[in-house]
Amino acid sequence: MFSDFYYTLKAKGLNATLSEWLTLQEALDKGLCDSSLTQFYYVARMILVKSETNFDKFDMAFEEYFHKKPSADDLTDRMLRWLDKTDITEAFKETERQWLNKVEEIQINKEDVEEKFKQRLKDQDSEHNGGSHWIGTMGKTSFGNTGGNVGGVRTGGKTGYQSAFEVIGERRYRDFRDDRVLDNRQFQLAFRRLRQFSTKLDVPKSELDINGTVDKTCSNGGYLRIVMEKPRKNSVKLLLLMDSGGTMIPYCSLLNDLFQAVSKSNHFKDVKCYYFHNCIYSKVYNTPECDNGDWVDTEWLLHNLSKDYKVIIVGDAAMAPEELYSKTGNYRGPNDGYSGEEWLLFLKRHYKKMVWLNPKMAPGKAPWREAEMVIKEMIPMYKLTVDGLNRAMLNLMNNK
Repeated sequence: MFSDFYYTLKAKGLNATLSEWLTLQEALDKGLCDSSLTQFYYVARMILVKSETNFDKFDMAFEEYFHKKPSADDLTDRMLRWLDKTDITEAFKETERQWLNKVEEIQINKEDVEEKFKQRLKDQDSEHNGGSHWIGTMGKTSFGNTGGNVGGVRTGGKTGYQSAFEVIGERRYRDFRDDRVLDNRQFQLAFRRLRQFSTKLDVPKSELDINGTVDKTCSNGGYLRIVMEKPRKNSVKLLLLMDSGGTMIPYCSLLNDLFQAVSKSNHFKDVKCYYFHNCIYSKVYNTPECDNGDWVDTEWLLHNLSKDYKVIIVGDAAMAPEELYSKTGNYRGPNDGYSGEEWLLFLKRHYKKMVWLNPKMAPGKAPWREAEMVIKEMIPMYKLTVDGLNRAMLNLMNNK
């Protein structure tokens, strides 16, 4: 049953196995869904989805297959850009509120609106603001956003009068996905993983061991047995090196979130943060402006920051090959006789654990990004997403 639904799930990137699909068929045979599409939604999601990071993919496939409505994939990036009017003025909003208050309650034909919406989606090839025909903003049609229509389909944008009977392009679980771009909270959660580096001090046992207490109490027939443990102390030392300027300018906000997450974190014994441009050479900078003279020697890092520092390098590795290979490849400062590649190797030989986080890492091998491919061979590189950061933290925690 619903074999096409299975392939729709696969097309959306949900890795549902054949065994899980057969389990769902068994659930249907036993009547666990009670002939209810809503019940089927929850039963199918419970069986087929292994992690909340895949809820968004499941919802997109379910909406597309059973409701036959356009999914967010059908709303192209170009269409969503047309519909993004976050800078709409308060004056316009107030005018529309006054107009809306004068409108009498009307009856809406949902089927007619949905059919017209699908047709407009096929025919429209340009942005529209105002008017009463196309999908757009600030108009009188039954689809779009920030307009004065009562009811209809809100397409993109944010809710205004909360009168739409359907919302297209809004996905409740988008933020759960493990391939989404990070924010400050995801950084903080990932850094908590580094608590596993905490060491036991040779001091008296003064902290309650909850798991040990539960185990001992259960083994003691339910009579309470208190178990104490030695306190933990943060022992992780972190060296954060971030690419700044040039092609990294679009990621300034992302880097700021990362810096704030590290600064506010109490999971580290020591944190050092420096900046570079494109590649690390003989100097690293104290500020993201990378001003000449406001720097420290990379060699100083190697002599003064011990090899047990965990190193996180953040950059897009989008440099010309000569910036990596040439001994004069650093056009903004000194090289001190070594190429960028050699300076990276010095760091790799000194520090036991080092990862590279890339906000726009090319998938697989990309010959047109030669420098990135070379760096990948030297340093474990991960895309700067939720999943990428988690895998990078696991790499840093691995004691091998």
